[in-house]
Amino acid sequence: MTQQVDFELRGEYVELNQLLKLVGIVDSGGAGKALVASGEVKVDGKPESRKTAKIRAGQVVSLGDVRIRVIAG
Repeated sequence: MTQQVDFELRGEYVELNQLLKLVGIVDSGGAGKALVASGEVKVDGKPESRKTAKIRAGQVVSLGDVRIRVIAG
């Protein structure tokens, strides 16, 4: 079952590793970076390997059964 999480963006963008931390998928930015480096994180359906990729409102980050929809704050 897919879990959908809405993340309210405050500002222009959030870095991918920080987003994973802020929604509680990982405990630290370092763990977020390791997860991104593993190749399991997708942005808008495409694998994303840049740990500090700028994620903006309207984008969807997915990891396994979790989908994070980034919405404008």
